[in-house]
Amino acid sequence: MKDRIALLLAAFWWGSLSTVGFLVVPMAFARLGSPTIAGNFAGQLFAAQSWIAVVCGLILLVHFRQKADQGFNDAVRLSIGLVLAALLLALLQQYAVAPRIMARQDLGLWHPVGSGMYLLQWLFAGTLLWRLGGRVG
Repeated sequence: MKDRIALLLAAFWWGSLSTVGFLVVPMAFARLGSPTIAGNFAGQLFAAQSWIAVVCGLILLVHFRQKADQGFNDAVRLSIGLVLAALLLALLQQYAVAPRIMARQDLGLWHPVGSGMYLLQWLFAGTLLWRLGGRVG
């Protein structure tokens, strides 16, 4: 049962990253007309996404900590590493990079950095989902 909940959390995390980053935000820039309005809307969406990452990540860390009590193997170690890396990226993006993007401070640097961090978070969450999906059955 706990493994299925962990799988659902990982799916929610990865799915929300996919939906916000690859569907809703590009659609906002295409449909809202003004890059300023779309950018402010995107910033709010990414902030909400960061909270989803924090909640899912912390619950998943508790799950894997309980798994570690049963035996700390390479699979548990990798899963914890993926969650921690994705969480760190989400927090850095929200509190270090996003304020610079929203202030339009050196966009040529900070926008690609933020996009890269988002993509890495998506890859880490996706890898975690893939690994969890192979074990639940």
